[in-house]
Amino acid sequence: MTRPRRRPGGPRPPGTRPPATRPPGSRPPGTHPPGRHDTRVPEPRRPRQPLTPVQPPPHPTELFTERLMLVLSGQRPLHWVARHIAHTAYDDLARLAERRPLGTVGGHRPAVHRVGHYEVRPGVFEVFARVGAGTALRALAFRLHRGDDQRWRCTAVEVAGPPLHRG
Repeated sequence: MTRPRRRPGGPRPPGTRPPATRPPGSRPPGTHPPGRHDTRVPEPRRPRQPLTPVQPPPHPTELFTERLMLVLSGQRPLHWVARHIAHTAYDDLARLAERRPLGTVGGHRPAVHRVGHYEVRPGVFEVFARVGAGTALRALAFRLHRGDDQRWRCTAVEVAGPPLHRG
């Protein structure tokens, strides 16, 4: 079987490749491609910059406020935060969670409006937060201690404010 001949400048038959002018890698290292006379070399590739700046991790007071709000609103079970609660705070949190003091009001889920804290001494924070659902606002207060293992644990928790009328 013979291959069809190609006229110069005409279409190439399917399944054929143009003849290689030089085997790959046959140019001696350090030489330029044919027709290139400048001495510039490509710049090394720089690592890509992230599209958004890296956010610092949230402060422990913000993390715990969110966790406690989710438990006290009934969105998460109590055991979800059990390893982060110490001493009698677990019992207090269990009693509070039964009543769902930060529950949904009029179809509005609770949201943290503001978090503040006071550092009593190094490794101990007293935290206060405003949690709102619809037009209702409640106060959440708790204490955080950093243990010898460098983990934060909640050692006291309270919720205050007018009773919520659920809708």
